[in-house]
Amino acid sequence: MNKYITKYILAFCLMFVTISVFAGNKDRVGQAGASELIINPWARSAGMHSINQASTRGLEAMRLNVGGLAFTPKTEVVLSATSWMNGSEINLTSFGISQALGESGVLGVSIMAVSYGDIEVTTTENPTGNGATYNPSFTNIGVAYAKSFSESIHGGVLVRVITESISNVTASGVAFDTGIQYVTGENDQIKFGIALRNIGTPLKFKGDGLIQETINPVGEALNYESRSEVFEMPSLLNIGGAYDFYFGDDHRLTAAANFTSNSFRSDFIGGGLEYAFREAFMLRAGYKYEEGAFESLAVGRSNLTGLAAGLTIELPFKKGGESTFALDYAYRTTHIYNGSHSIGVRINL
Repeated sequence: MNKYITKYILAFCLMFVTISVFAGNKDRVGQAGASELIINPWARSAGMHSINQASTRGLEAMRLNVGGLAFTPKTEVVLSATSWMNGSEINLTSFGISQALGESGVLGVSIMAVSYGDIEVTTTENPTGNGATYNPSFTNIGVAYAKSFSESIHGGVLVRVITESISNVTASGVAFDTGIQYVTGENDQIKFGIALRNIGTPLKFKGDGLIQETINPVGEALNYESRSEVFEMPSLLNIGGAYDFYFGDDHRLTAAANFTSNSFRSDFIGGGLEYAFREAFMLRAGYKYEEGAFESLAVGRSNLTGLAAGLTIELPFKKGGESTFALDYAYRTTHIYNGSHSIGVRINL
């Protein structure tokens, strides 16, 4: 039975590899909305620039490859805060909890909120501001279920509700993720992953903020509503692999590579390394590249590429216990502003 499942998984991967050759379109940059969906808010995986989607485990897998959620042993709680493009006053706050159900199933819930700070209100009468401010609210909530189908195959699905709003204009929609991780080798050191993300309903802004008042030729006041164009989700496909090198019982070095096929921008390719000492202290780094990354005026150049690095300290609550507390940190370079800093707290019960 497992042989047939493996064949289907490999065929599935091959199909999407073929599709990805024709994906990635820099001419469509800016045509998708909800760009917060392609930002990884979790500090641990951000330290490898999300290159580790084939080897990510636990709650953070909900943002990269939901199949990795199946590796949650019992209960995991994660809280993360990110200063996005330091100096832009954009901050991300994320919280999630995952719970193992029975022997092979895991349920996970996560929420991410984006804060843009106070923005001054401008109008045609007061183009420099009228003294009032508003604060956009971008929120997405994900619910996922993952399952280990065998010792090698782990998959999951996720439903995410997206809401973007200001005081008088709102857009909302639903997106779906699915992902599979395949693990093999004598020590499960070989890992492959494929994930399809952000496939969902188009979004459209609606609300009183789109209603404008005008005066007709006879002096009567008329209200009319501007029609907002619909926009698509930033769908993408991740294909990657990872390999664990073990040096005795205390040292692990993981090498990872990943290819991201984007529907609304150029494709990404990247690699990363993670060193772990007794799984208590970890250092990691990654690099993500896109076409034109070294050209300062490249059209459609993403701010999500370049170098990233991070570290983790994870210790048990008591000697010999399985419950742990971890502190994660990550830094991602950016082409504009002063990089992005993420810090996270993780509790495994």
